[in-house]
Amino acid sequence: MDETTSNPTHPTTTTATLPTNAKTKDLSGVAWTGGSLVGSLNPVNHGFRVSDGNGGYIITNTHKRYKRTRRDAEGNIVEEDVDDDIPGNIVVQFCNREGESVGEAMDVPTSAGSDELGMLIRSLLNDDDDDDDMDVGSNNKAHIPYAFFAKFSKTTKTTNPTTGEKEALTTQEEIDITDYPSLTAFLKQYRQHVSTEQTLELTYQPLALFKVRPVTRCTDTLPGHTEAILHVSYSPDGKHLASGGGDATVRFWDVNTSTPRHTCKGHKDHVLSTAWSPDGVKFASGDKRGYILLWDPVKGTSSGGSIKAHNKWITGMAWEPMHSSVGGRCERLVTTSKDSLAKIWNTRTKRCEATLAGHLDSIESVKWGGEGLIYTASRDRTIKVWNASEGEGKGRVGLLVRTLVGHGHRVNTLAVSSDYVCRTGPYDHYGKIADLPAKDKESKEWRDAAYEASVQKYKAFKGSGEPERLVSGSDDFTLLLWHPVDNKRPVKRLTGHQQAVNHIAFSPDARFFASASFDKKVKIWNGRSGDFVNTLTGHVGAVYQVAWSSDGRYLVSASKDSTAKLWEIPSGKRAKETLPGHEDEVYALDWAPNGASVATGSKDRTIKIWKH
Repeated sequence: MDETTSNPTHPTTTTATLPTNAKTKDLSGVAWTGGSLVGSLNPVNHGFRVSDGNGGYIITNTHKRYKRTRRDAEGNIVEEDVDDDIPGNIVVQFCNREGESVGEAMDVPTSAGSDELGMLIRSLLNDDDDDDDMDVGSNNKAHIPYAFFAKFSKTTKTTNPTTGEKEALTTQEEIDITDYPSLTAFLKQYRQHVSTEQTLELTYQPLALFKVRPVTRCTDTLPGHTEAILHVSYSPDGKHLASGGGDATVRFWDVNTSTPRHTCKGHKDHVLSTAWSPDGVKFASGDKRGYILLWDPVKGTSSGGSIKAHNKWITGMAWEPMHSSVGGRCERLVTTSKDSLAKIWNTRTKRCEATLAGHLDSIESVKWGGEGLIYTASRDRTIKVWNASEGEGKGRVGLLVRTLVGHGHRVNTLAVSSDYVCRTGPYDHYGKIADLPAKDKESKEWRDAAYEASVQKYKAFKGSGEPERLVSGSDDFTLLLWHPVDNKRPVKRLTGHQQAVNHIAFSPDARFFASASFDKKVKIWNGRSGDFVNTLTGHVGAVYQVAWSSDGRYLVSASKDSTAKLWEIPSGKRAKETLPGHEDEVYALDWAPNGASVATGSKDRTIKIWKH
């Protein structure tokens, strides 16, 4: 075989011409058609040409870029695919989350993975690989890791419901390619939609600058509750732990010594819902009789006594995010109940600012989003979006903005992409506020600095203004992904669970979300597109709750099988660690925002603390 090859990384610009005696010369080989290889410099290039043995040329299949031909023993032309038609290089343009181009478009080998792409980005941004402020755990890389997302247009055939005619629907897709081994693997999977003839736009996103060490052992068991523990939660700075349950008490624990600080009595029935304010100054609890109490976690006292909030038991509560509250005061709280109502309270004046009426059955879940909206999910199969902020063009507080319809059974749980950044308020992963020395949290100086830190933190999270995403889980075994700020239609229906979905949680950077179900499975989904990523199998009982580490690399799950399990995300299908020890079902768990420990609460009336 006589072959002529060309180096795709150094295309030529000269045009090949036929010799004058081409009719008598048998080229019997392969040559490029001239100009550059197929790419941004010469998009009309059709690939290879081969001689026909009579001085002429045959153009090979034009839709295949890299094609090698040879003659077999009988002299017939045989085509051979080279790496399944994926070129050795592709032109890539890097962009940040604001949509701004970084550097010029460059030719990148398709064998490059996220590590190689990260090296390119760091060289473009002149990152300092010797940055010291990166480590909470061990074995950290001495540079910032990045996630990469490929943007492309996807065209699908749909039927017009009015005319019945076939139509082409074009949508913009953004696929997380961080965990693909190389660009080749991504291009093979999406070859129908991604053209290697055009520049591929890659958006980069910095991942956590630190690594949380996985929890592997139980360091403490905290007795004290006399009934099942239904809730455990760390404060936004990770320095306090609170619990509540069937014994009608709220307990605060010292996270350093794992000893009880305060036992708070005031409820007359089961404590069914609890929530920390984003500034960590107040803690709210709601009980089965419809009362809510506000606690000072440092003193262990209630402020102002109980409030009769609802006629039936409290099913959920959520604080207003610090970045959207006036002056960062964190005074407003929304509560929901089995009486089908939601109410917005001012915790300073103890007055109800608005009653959100419209649901026809019990409200099962509530979230206060980062864009000034409240989301409520009900047994009436709907999700309602309410206005929670005053301002020009927003209407009054408590105004129904839209109703999201799509589930076929009651809606059990909600998760918002900004949950983590709203929960932790102004605090970083150390539980501190940057550039602010320790001061009295009641001082105006602290409040102003904390408010400004929370605003900047939310702006950094939001990036280019990508829409706030909401995911709902239902007894119909499905999840729905929504863009609730401006659309009432679901973006995608997510199927796969075989029983009711109990709980959903977004990772801190919103790259993924996890769903827990009665089918004993945890499923991981892409946080932007809703694409299925992985199924985590190992529990032998229903999974009640999941919680993410603050760096988004690990997930813990609590189950009816009396264990919690630790999973590495997104690669681990099997549990990295099993956390045994409880003697009955594990109802509740939380991972401290500073990454130091995990707390699990069980029907066996104990709390266990897990550390590395």
